[in-house]
Amino acid sequence: MAVGSKTIELTKIAAAALADKLGTEIVAIDLSEQLVLNQVFLIATGSNEPQLQALAEVVEKKLAEVGEKPARKEGSNSWILLDYTDLVVHIQSTELRNYYMLDRLWNDCPTIDLNLETVNR
Repeated sequence: MAVGSKTIELTKIAAAALADKLGTEIVAIDLSEQLVLNQVFLIATGSNEPQLQALAEVVEKKLAEVGEKPARKEGSNSWILLDYTDLVVHIQSTELRNYYMLDRLWNDCPTIDLNLETVNR
């Protein structure tokens, strides 16, 4: 099953918010053919703990403006996860991004074009 248009719209809203707060290495992975529970992983990198928090807050704010709130939110100093059911946002420190390599773990899945001018800064 393909990713729903509403999920793609939410993904692009979240990605733009991440880019506006200077999140880097922003990528959206289409998991619709691989997982039952989630359709998209949106992954971004933050440079430090305050930025990770700011990135999570701006995603929550922008998605709340369109009537969405996370079903679950988990976090540490280095990784924040916002679960919007079909969309899961992973905001990671550079160290954890390089260690867990979610991009490579799911590299057989297609990515979603986010139409961001500067995806990788």
